Amino acid sequence: MSEHTIIPVHPQSAEYSLLTPSQLQAMTRRAERDPDGFWLDQAERIHWHSNPTRAFCGSFQDDVEINWYHDGTLNASVSCIDSHLGDRADQVALISHRDGTDEAEKLTYRMLHERVCRLANALQHLGVSRGDRVAISLPMVSEAPIAMLACARIGAVHVVLFGGLSAEAIAERLVDSGARVVITANEIARGAKRIPLKHIMDEALKKAGAESAVETVLVLRTTDAPVAMLPERDLDFHDFVDWFEPDCIPEIMNAEDPLFLLYTSGSTGKPKAVVHTTGGYMVWAAYTMGMVYTHRPNDVLWCTADVAWITGHTSVVYGPLANGSTTMMFDGLPSYPQPGRWWELIERHKVTMLFTAPTAIRSLMREGDDLVNRYDLSSLRLLGTAGEPISPDAWMWYHDVVGKGRCPVVDTWWQTETAGIMLGPIPGAQKLKPGSATMPLPGVSMVLTDTKGDVIEGAGEGCLCVTRSWPGQARTLWKDHARFQQTYFSFSPGLYFTGDGARRDADGYYWITGRMDDVINISGHRIGTAEIEEAVGADRRITECAAVGVPHSVKGQALVVFAIARDEQTSITPEDITRQVSLAIGRYAAPDEVFIVPDLPRTRSGKIVRRLLRKIASGELDTLGDLSMLSDADSVDMLINTVWKEEQTLNVA
Repeated sequence: MSEHTIIPVHPQSAEYSLLTPSQLQAMTRRAERDPDGFWLDQAERIHWHSNPTRAFCGSFQDDVEINWYHDGTLNASVSCIDSHLGDRADQVALISHRDGTDEAEKLTYRMLHERVCRLANALQHLGVSRGDRVAISLPMVSEAPIAMLACARIGAVHVVLFGGLSAEAIAERLVDSGARVVITANEIARGAKRIPLKHIMDEALKKAGAESAVETVLVLRTTDAPVAMLPERDLDFHDFVDWFEPDCIPEIMNAEDPLFLLYTSGSTGKPKAVVHTTGGYMVWAAYTMGMVYTHRPNDVLWCTADVAWITGHTSVVYGPLANGSTTMMFDGLPSYPQPGRWWELIERHKVTMLFTAPTAIRSLMREGDDLVNRYDLSSLRLLGTAGEPISPDAWMWYHDVVGKGRCPVVDTWWQTETAGIMLGPIPGAQKLKPGSATMPLPGVSMVLTDTKGDVIEGAGEGCLCVTRSWPGQARTLWKDHARFQQTYFSFSPGLYFTGDGARRDADGYYWITGRMDDVINISGHRIGTAEIEEAVGADRRITECAAVGVPHSVKGQALVVFAIARDEQTSITPEDITRQVSLAIGRYAAPDEVFIVPDLPRTRSGKIVRRLLRKIASGELDTLGDLSMLSDADSVDMLINTVWKEEQTLNVA
């Protein structure tokens, strides 16, 4: 399919958007002409204790300082819950569906308020106060957003950790964040598999040792599996929490007080903790989700992302609740215990908006159209996707088969660092191009530059940068502002460099082309190659290695590792390396293929040429380019023979 295929504005535009095309244009012009006034208007989307009088204050230059709504005060949990108690206390706020259960847990805004307040009081009883960090490692169950909102209630900073992390990775994050309390579960069910979450947390705390500030571990029992409890440190979640009062006076926070830390992989080995603050983040969550997902009463939004990622923070918790919607969570797999599980849930709960990743869409495509057509999906009015670029064929299948041609597909681009949608269509007000993330939202000022940082005008391809701050922008990296400046602002002074490449067509539509650094996107999970290589290199049987990402038809990218054994007598197998990565980082980061090789392609200065490794692993053998810069061009033939011996096919298709 051509990238120039255009899906026209859906004729029933009022069904999808509160804006007409001309109103959207006027809004965009207003944001450009009067950004301070525009963003003060958008701040009215949330509840403030005291309203701000100034929007942005700061600079992308020199030391880089970012402040939004700095004289405003608020509490994020009040914006998400209390502000709705007057007119929708009995509306369902949260639907939580666990695999293996017939009925979903449905919490109204009143019930959610009580549950959040009980946990907030319990945390205060444990000594947690304003500014303290609380680590949350839970399945996709109602207690996860409750824990996040309880932290916000008392001014604590939540640090949500992905359940697939290894003990080593968790230990590093606990020490770095200085978390005082951990909230976890006995185990996570993933289909027929069980992940012993509490056991992994125990191992992490042992590894962290005296460097850890953790004093208490609250343990949620999600299954009947036995769980080891350490006296005086571990507490049963409900046995402890349920005794506390169902009301808690919220801590009034300054707009620039941190709301949460969220760890994300970078191009260096150490994962970085992005800092998001209260006022700007809440405005951005409400604005972006309100603009793109056009929440209405009785809407049920199901974002399938884990709350451990920024998509889950914004699209499962803060965005929908700030807009007074019903948000749904599902703790299970798309096709377990049988194919069609997702479609059955949409039919049962009358989901109106489905938001998932291209990886999931590609997997569901493989199950066939007939399966989708068995279910009543007429409640859907909007389909969304994010996390990685979506191919035009997957976009069209999503639009035509799942949405029956009725539902706009909002393909969005954003990052942990941006907190919410930056590129994306306003449904009903813009034409759609399959595979394109459309245009920047009103108030977002984007440019493309060449590799020298010079701006590219009109149609072209280059580095995706942002020229002006936005309310949801990350303020810094936890305890490392110098790294924040170096990572995002050193590429071209005065610009925020996203790290992604993009193409812009003559109509101004953007097409994300992928990472421009060494970060691999596997099923929406960003993994730094340096982090992978550090994990592999920890095995002393390996002298050197390189990790690269190659295209994968389902996951977006697959991870391939090339490793050099210490000597020919060294006994190490690809399975050993896969196991090493899984233990060091998590099973989700396990390589798809591992090759033990005698050497790697290098420049004459000794730098590994990963570009060649990517091409060889992808089978792009006709476009290897100039090899004259290599210290040993024969190494390329050696690698080709190793990877493609006997014309085998890599298991990454």
